[in-house]
Amino acid sequence: MKKINSELIREMISKARASNRKRVNYNFHTEMSDTLQRMLNAMQPGTYLQPHKHQNPDKREVFIVLTGKFVVVQFDENGAVTDHMILDTSKNQFAAEMDARVYHTIICLAPNSVIYELKDGPYDPSDDKNFAPWAPSEGDEGCSQYLNAILTELNISL
Repeated sequence: MKKINSELIREMISKARASNRKRVNYNFHTEMSDTLQRMLNAMQPGTYLQPHKHQNPDKREVFIVLTGKFVVVQFDENGAVTDHMILDTSKNQFAAEMDARVYHTIICLAPNSVIYELKDGPYDPSDDKNFAPWAPSEGDEGCSQYLNAILTELNISL
């Protein structure tokens, strides 16, 4: 039995705080070939996940908030925001599912936030994500400004 409990959550949060990327994941799947990838993602505000889509192979992705607060953002092919949802247990907003072939990102809005993520597998780093050409790559200058512009457009403050 795989268990998600407060001890695991605390451990993940501690590792995310210490990470240069301000996030860490914990895989429940034991093989990258598993047809259902399951993981925890612990994040701190300021971490950057470049908008991407899962296409060829097509994969759906589900985000379920366990603690903290996130916004899941959906984009069109040109980078315009088309939809979003704030995941926040205190507001009874628990999960969002992204269809395949849809650009999206997730932005951490509160310290010590953890989501449970499910995604179609298998995982192959060579074709798992199609990164948005209109968004900065992780590590590039401008990532913070890009995130702030999205939050400003959505009228969301940290």
